[in-house]
Amino acid sequence: MSFIPQGSKILRRLLKESFNGGERVKNLSLLGSTGSIGINALDVIRHHQAHFKVLALAAGRNTDLLKLQIDEFRPKVVALCDESHAAKLQRALSPSANVAVLSGPEGYREVASLRGVDMVISALSGSAGLLPTLEAIDACKDIALANKETMVMAGNIVMDKSREKGVTILPVDSEHSALFQCLAGHRPEEVKRLILTASGGPFLSATREALAAAKPADALNHPNWTMGKKITIDSASMMNKGLEVIEARWLFNIEVGRIDVLVHPQSIVHSLVEFVDGFVMAQLGVPDMRLPISYALFYPERVENAFPVLDLQKIGTLNFMEPQMDKFPCLELAYKAARTGGTMPAVLNAANEVAVDAFLRETIGFPDIAVIVGKVLTLHQAVDASTLAHILDADRWARMETRKVLESSLNREQDYPQLTGPG
Repeated sequence: MSFIPQGSKILRRLLKESFNGGERVKNLSLLGSTGSIGINALDVIRHHQAHFKVLALAAGRNTDLLKLQIDEFRPKVVALCDESHAAKLQRALSPSANVAVLSGPEGYREVASLRGVDMVISALSGSAGLLPTLEAIDACKDIALANKETMVMAGNIVMDKSREKGVTILPVDSEHSALFQCLAGHRPEEVKRLILTASGGPFLSATREALAAAKPADALNHPNWTMGKKITIDSASMMNKGLEVIEARWLFNIEVGRIDVLVHPQSIVHSLVEFVDGFVMAQLGVPDMRLPISYALFYPERVENAFPVLDLQKIGTLNFMEPQMDKFPCLELAYKAARTGGTMPAVLNAANEVAVDAFLRETIGFPDIAVIVGKVLTLHQAVDASTLAHILDADRWARMETRKVLESSLNREQDYPQLTGPG
């Protein structure tokens, strides 16, 4: 068995098109069009307009940007997070836009399963991406996956359902795209371990005192990547890398014990695969999300891009080091949740989302993210995660419990001596 789905729907369709001697436009739905991945995906599409048609867009609350995207890409359907934002957008649109405006979970599901769509780009932020992604798989849409929380919460369900429906899942995260490319054509038994690289974020060289005093603006100042707020904070805490370890475990059907992390400040080597014969294969590229997005959209073909290319002579030196687990405990928490399994990763993800939001609102300090998440994990009794109901129940429980822990810790800080407070 190869890591690349040789019998996938994408390959069958492309073979059919090549025999027909024609080039078919790929119809797309984009979940999360106003986020950083969505903006980059639309830029890839903008550069390759002859190959793609955007049929549907889904966003959160950014009606102004979504209106501009509607004006440019002319989708048939759009969806926003709630009725009030959908109504605001509807008022701003001209009748000539000729687009259906939907809202809420039902709107997201419609965008994910729209008739005529070939591929869904899943780029909603956080756990909100899970149900629309599953809806897309149920509708037999191939998935360009940028929402790692989907795999963290329900990776077993997602992979089982994709196999059942004959759906191809193509990773968009630069690290998982790199692994996907390095594993192409290789059998699982040839692989010794996977190595995910991490930039180390803005706090790689920071002292513990600096971490305790860090404000959201400091954590959002990523040295290499331009991303949304939540994922940038996760990068600063290295929780993002922990979530990626769990995602890789399901995407590539490999035990967590064979997935390692190396800190690589330059963000040039995106991931590596060590094979049983001692060879190590690495995927390199500039830190530009348009490259893995383009790879996923055109897979299994490669096309010429107008995006920046790697100049190793200019880069010079590439550095690698082990992550400091004691300094960035979120990574160790993620490994522990992954080893425990069941609903524990879903709880990890939910607790982290609530804690990161509290940090962004300056309710807690930066080191408190790990303290709060760790406390919630100790309170959870993991159960089987083979059903969506168990996973969603665990997600709801974790959010309520995290808010309780936050409230309790802020009222009785002496019970949590590690808490730094808002600084």
